[in-house]
Amino acid sequence: MSTTANDDASRAGTGEAAPGSRARGLGPLGWLRWTWRTLTSMRTALILLFLLAVGAIPGSILPQNVVSVDEVTAYYGEHPELAPWLDRFYLFDVFSSPWYAAIYLLLFVSLAGCVFPRAVAHARAVRARPVRTPRNLGRMPYTARFTTDAAPETVLEQARGILRGYRSERYGDSLSSETGYLREAGNVLFHLALLGLLLALAAGSFLGYRGNMLLVEGQGFANTLTSYDAFYPGHWTDAGDLEPFTLHLDGFEASFIEEGDLRGQAESYVADLAYKESPESEEARHRLEVNHPLSVDGVQVYLLGHGYAPEFEVRNADGDVVFDQAVPFLHRETRTFTSDGVVKVPDTGGEALGFVGVFLPSAAEAEDGGLVSDFPGPENPRVTLEGYQGDLGLVGPQSVYQLRTSGMEELGGSPVMGIGDTWELPDGAGSITFSGYSEYISLQANRDGARLPALTAASLSVLGLIITLFVRPRRVWVRAVPGEDGRTRVELAGLGKTEVAGNNAEFHELTTTLAERLRSGSDDGPPSPEGPPTGAETNTPTDPPESTTTRE
Repeated sequence: MSTTANDDASRAGTGEAAPGSRARGLGPLGWLRWTWRTLTSMRTALILLFLLAVGAIPGSILPQNVVSVDEVTAYYGEHPELAPWLDRFYLFDVFSSPWYAAIYLLLFVSLAGCVFPRAVAHARAVRARPVRTPRNLGRMPYTARFTTDAAPETVLEQARGILRGYRSERYGDSLSSETGYLREAGNVLFHLALLGLLLALAAGSFLGYRGNMLLVEGQGFANTLTSYDAFYPGHWTDAGDLEPFTLHLDGFEASFIEEGDLRGQAESYVADLAYKESPESEEARHRLEVNHPLSVDGVQVYLLGHGYAPEFEVRNADGDVVFDQAVPFLHRETRTFTSDGVVKVPDTGGEALGFVGVFLPSAAEAEDGGLVSDFPGPENPRVTLEGYQGDLGLVGPQSVYQLRTSGMEELGGSPVMGIGDTWELPDGAGSITFSGYSEYISLQANRDGARLPALTAASLSVLGLIITLFVRPRRVWVRAVPGEDGRTRVELAGLGKTEVAGNNAEFHELTTTLAERLRSGSDDGPPSPEGPPTGAETNTPTDPPESTTTRE
């Protein structure tokens, strides 16, 4: 990525005052250039990546509306003072918050401003000729010298043969060769793939949607806006034109470990779904499990969680049934699934009734004599209620999991009720019967057409990173000039653009191979395994590495 320069030329180009001169303002153009260079610098990109990672931490710790509105509601109940402040900073909607979007956009601009000029520069470098041979090859990290009876043209022709795979160019009495261009290509591919990944994620957010819903056993769902408990459309999503699929929850089964130290932990959640892609299509079935979503008409339906929905039958003062259905209760935690819920009965023929309840799936007596649930499975279901009579306050919007009791008269508390038990309300206000329970599941429908492009971009970024890590760019120069004694003086130099120990070993092997080829072409006998003493300059190409100098 580009870095800011501090030399005088840079200062002059931006209008910044040079050292020792009278300070002058940068001017609008100078400030724009400084801002652009700062935004597209390596330091800025790393800072933005760090901020993006830090910003995602609250999204993984705090419950998110896009995942489960029920958990956010439960958090409000547990932290009534802290939750509103967190909501002001969008910490329950981190990934759709303005501040996270700003970091995301700045990172995209920073990467784009860096990678496109770099890609253009690399394309030019690939088409350009290898660099000219330096005048003094002895300054290179690796240098080897020897003499041979072969003519300079033969030396350079043999050098071109052993440098197969290198891109070579002849410059007078020397040969300049380069290889390892894929390293920079991998770097460019990595950054372009990151840009593609950001674009894919943005496209999925703009064109897709997410919705959360709750299904009780035996109930169905139609993919319409009003059927969702919470719906988050993309900016370019037409919420009135959703896929016309339907779901029906035929049954749900949760299994838990019953013995040992892990007692109470979940083993599996399995939902039996029947679905149709459209009203005219045939019904199909799907076994919905965690990490095994249902894919229907381009929408993925995920299983997020489950809970209990106690069933109540409420009769008014005249004995008429005015309420008979299952009511989802929200669990406080998953270790025991002790759950809280509200029953609202507005149509009683008189004053409305309301109940605040606690459901214990496996009720047991605690040490202090109280009642608790000691297992998440429904081994001994019990419920307790607090009754209220009066105005439910349904004129304004309110949560189905909260009961406004300011305009109601308290009726007292019920006894501990098992399945089939009835609580006769005081003053002949009616009765409520705990008639059983069902289980419910919370689902998320997610339409994201950019999933495949995002996966492709992520795969390409990994490929580019692998290429960057394992490809070594190198340069090799071979110079062959006639000596005063009539022999050809050969000089081979190598430069690795990365600090890799294998570079000098490769250059050493190239020198040895070239010397062997030249000797086998000029001598009739086999090559001699012995060479001159270390540090001596050879007159025959028997063992040129002995005259090699290496600088780290």
